[in-house]
Amino acid sequence: MENGKIESAKRYPSPNPQVKLTEIVYWSEGLKVKGLLAEPVNRESTSGILYLRGGIQSIGMVRPARIAQFASYGFTVFAPYYRGNRGGEGRDEFAGADRWDAVHAVEVLKQKCPGPVHLLAFSRGGIMALWTAVLRDDIASVVTWAGVTDTVLTYKERPDMRRMMKRLYGGTPNTALTAFEERNPLLRIEEAHMPFLIIHGLQDENVFPAQAYLLEEALKMNDQPHETWYFPEYTHFFPPAANRKVAKALTIWMKEQEKS
Repeated sequence: MENGKIESAKRYPSPNPQVKLTEIVYWSEGLKVKGLLAEPVNRESTSGILYLRGGIQSIGMVRPARIAQFASYGFTVFAPYYRGNRGGEGRDEFAGADRWDAVHAVEVLKQKCPGPVHLLAFSRGGIMALWTAVLRDDIASVVTWAGVTDTVLTYKERPDMRRMMKRLYGGTPNTALTAFEERNPLLRIEEAHMPFLIIHGLQDENVFPAQAYLLEEALKMNDQPHETWYFPEYTHFFPPAANRKVAKALTIWMKEQEKS
């Protein structure tokens, strides 16, 4: 079955009357994967955002209110759940073959939105976004907010995730280094030619700031266009007012990239 082809769609309850939500089933590498689409009701949307969620399985699942927020700014937003989630086929591999669910989700968005496609990633979604940027040449910009960039660092930083990572990767960075390196998009980041915006709270203990610094350094080495917004006072989760302000600002940044 053709990658990115929409198999089915059904309306989903929306927290915002100005935004229509639809749950989509689409094809990715022979699997039926689910995701949530948000479309502004009363304004024409000419740009799309692929929203790449954090977490794994039910942790960090796509929140309707979050993607409706970005749709209310005039974007068509699609957020894949990744394989093996919410009844989708396959198994979530935390940036293994499931990266293709993000790559092919761009095709879903293009069927719903005629304009440029931007990537917006949070936490684990960061590594999914970087792979999508490497594997596609039609992305307008990438915003990674508290994003994972290197799974070896994640393994070291998060003792609570080691058991899950050992199970999925077949070992530790010492015993299964190849599995970790295969998931590292920084080794191919020079293939991504769009501008990047890195957002990170410097008090973050879920995804340490070192992950952002690694990405920044890799982009600098290749003279790739990038900007950083570091917030010394914030953790992984920004306070609501600051979150709204940064969310609005990043959509303005995306629109500016379309002009350049």
